[in-house]
Amino acid sequence: MKAVIMAGGEGTRLRPITSGIPKPLVPIINKPVMEHIINLLNKYDIKDIAATLYYLPSSITDYFGCGEEFGINLHYFIEETPLGTGGSVLNAKDFLDDTFIVISGDALTDIDINEAINFHKEKKSAATLILKKESIPLEYGIVITDDNGKILRFLEKPSWGEVFSDTVNTGIYILEPYVFNYYKKGEAFDFSKDLFPKLLKDNVPMYGYITNRYWCDIGDLYSYRETNFDILKNLVDVKKNYNEVSPNVLIGKNTVISNTAVLNPPVLIGNNCTIKNNVLLDSFTIIGDNCVIEENASLKRSIIWNNSHIGKNVQCRGTIVCNKVEILDSSNLFEGSVIGHECYISERVTVKPDIKIWPFKKIKEDAIISKNLVWGTRASKTLFGNRDISGSFNVEITPEFTSLIGSAFASVIKKDAPIIVSSDSSDTSNLLKNSLLSGISSAGVGTININNAIIPINRFAVKFYNASGGVHISSDFVNKDLIHLEFVNENGGNIDRNTEKKIEQLFIREDFQRCNSNLIKPVISVENFSSLYILNSLNSIKNLIEIKSKRPKIIISSPSDNVLSISLSLLEQLGCEVECSYLAKNYKTIDNYINYLSSIVKDKKIDMGAVISSTGEAITLIDNLGRILNKEKYVILSALIALKSSKTKKIVVPYNTTTAIEDIAKQYGACVVRTKLSTSSIMNEMLKIDKNEGGMLQYILNYDGISAITRILDYLIENSLSLSELVDEIPDFYMGKKEIQCNFDERGRVIRMLIEESKNRSIELFEGIKINTDKGWALVLPDNERPVLSIYTEGYCEEYAHELSSIVADRINELLKKKD
Repeated sequence: MKAVIMAGGEGTRLRPITSGIPKPLVPIINKPVMEHIINLLNKYDIKDIAATLYYLPSSITDYFGCGEEFGINLHYFIEETPLGTGGSVLNAKDFLDDTFIVISGDALTDIDINEAINFHKEKKSAATLILKKESIPLEYGIVITDDNGKILRFLEKPSWGEVFSDTVNTGIYILEPYVFNYYKKGEAFDFSKDLFPKLLKDNVPMYGYITNRYWCDIGDLYSYRETNFDILKNLVDVKKNYNEVSPNVLIGKNTVISNTAVLNPPVLIGNNCTIKNNVLLDSFTIIGDNCVIEENASLKRSIIWNNSHIGKNVQCRGTIVCNKVEILDSSNLFEGSVIGHECYISERVTVKPDIKIWPFKKIKEDAIISKNLVWGTRASKTLFGNRDISGSFNVEITPEFTSLIGSAFASVIKKDAPIIVSSDSSDTSNLLKNSLLSGISSAGVGTININNAIIPINRFAVKFYNASGGVHISSDFVNKDLIHLEFVNENGGNIDRNTEKKIEQLFIREDFQRCNSNLIKPVISVENFSSLYILNSLNSIKNLIEIKSKRPKIIISSPSDNVLSISLSLLEQLGCEVECSYLAKNYKTIDNYINYLSSIVKDKKIDMGAVISSTGEAITLIDNLGRILNKEKYVILSALIALKSSKTKKIVVPYNTTTAIEDIAKQYGACVVRTKLSTSSIMNEMLKIDKNEGGMLQYILNYDGISAITRILDYLIENSLSLSELVDEIPDFYMGKKEIQCNFDERGRVIRMLIEESKNRSIELFEGIKINTDKGWALVLPDNERPVLSIYTEGYCEEYAHELSSIVADRINELLKKKD
């Protein structure tokens, strides 16, 4: 059998350790990770190996040559342009004349290849995917198989709502050559995104072989460290080629160690090293070849590459030091720090935790390095939560962070139109906004600055100015130190997950676009932009004269004084008789406060009550009879208004909306489009619909609470209806909701087990797992930010809806106690 090693990776998320070397050459216990893969293939007598190369190919060919030194025959296939995982392997088509294995050159594994090949042959499979169970599978492709191992479905790099299993694609495949008949040599395509879906669609036999052996994708610096440490823990079977002088202490050839040095296992030291007096090499220290560790140095959980020199009294704690680094006396490097190739660290330097220093930097004596050199300040694996970036002021969200995230956003969107930058009136938001404006400007993108705004105004401004996007900064109403940064696309909707990932990747790589001084564009500040927003809302009202003559009575409330001020101005100009309530702070819960407003509406015979969220987006309505419309009923109400007052043929609702919406839409000859529950998914699906067909109306009713009130009044006055009469048209339906605490590393397993035990029932895997019964349905959905599983249910009666919630919750709790 032959093999193909995919070795074209740049390893951008591993920078700075991959600055100047390709990812397959990153050392794992002092050997390139690709060498460990070659040893594994050689162990199973696979000698003819092709390597597909793209990034810095000569580095790999120079190291491995023809493969003779490693006991193999190595052939190289170099891509001029990236061809994707599948295209790169197909580039080696002439080499592949029989069943072959594809394996990544930048992941570490000790899988039993013979067992996998036997499984492949036994199943008569055309494509066998090697699978592994991962507790947190977000960075991988998820694969669902039946009891026989046949692949039913897979999904590349899912969100938590798409985590249907904890079984992931390792990127190791056993393939028959004929599967490539779908493509031609030189075409770009991916296995997971392109080839495998076609095979699945055409019922080509595809199977998943689940291994219990070690596998780790070395995708980031954390997994790089842990993979090295896992070898020292003997969790993975790889060649070490060092002399074990005592339990878990491995020493290379010609290495000299002082008899006063202390080595606490596990420790690995390479060849030709010198370890001097009173050095402490504490647990999980790995030292490369030709290194010198001077007197009284102390290293723990640290990885030192080749040809580096560690001075006297230096402390390294959880750090990575690349090749040819000089660290002089009494310097301190803390947990998570990374020192790039050929850096020079002078005496008494302190490198703070999680700081990365790019190659060839010279740090002066006594320096305290508290930000990354050269470009960044911090890196986070996941920046975005359910809909925005949030964190504590001057802890997670600092001026430096905000500037850099602005640069990342500006680097992703188109550059020929400005970005709208707005904030609420808080001092913290305004301070951070100035940093954000600087970061965007440094990327050569223009900005329009709007003060004292709310997020619907930002979205309106993006459309008004034909901007390329927008960012709104606000402090949380409850916790003033909690800051939110919300990002808007060119259509006025929240950015989608793909754009979020691009921003995250740029931020982590610290690879922002920078412009010359002559390309910096001025910041345009717009005063009192809310008046334009109000004017636009008034101009969209068809029955303005009738409303002014009727003078409907409205009572409004909001936690935000700014939202109340804008709402009051708009409704008074509309001709309403408006009363504002400021008593929310006197009530323990918002529900108690809304109940109080309900009694006011009834007692004073008010036409409508509305509580507007602090962001200005959502509203809770109270009809003229004092009935409160919860979130679920408001979705139906907004759909009714859209269906009755426009030519819309599509009603967009979140996936967990009652099934009653289909019956309503059918009455008006419309269809229902169910989206994922994220704000971005719902909003952007609405904005796809032409505004003349109700798309903008649906968006306003659901995401612009202030304008939504005016649109509802416009509809009611035009049709001589009271709000209660429209509410009466909403059919009865019964919903339930529960939340179950579930750690992030358990949720994939729990969802998979729910799917497995529900295989004979009607289930949907659009987002989370939805279990249908003849009396209702239950949707189990992981939360993106919190360690909980949300359970949404609907039943034919209220009792059944709540009973179903309890049944599913109890089952999840049982599964949490149960292990595979």
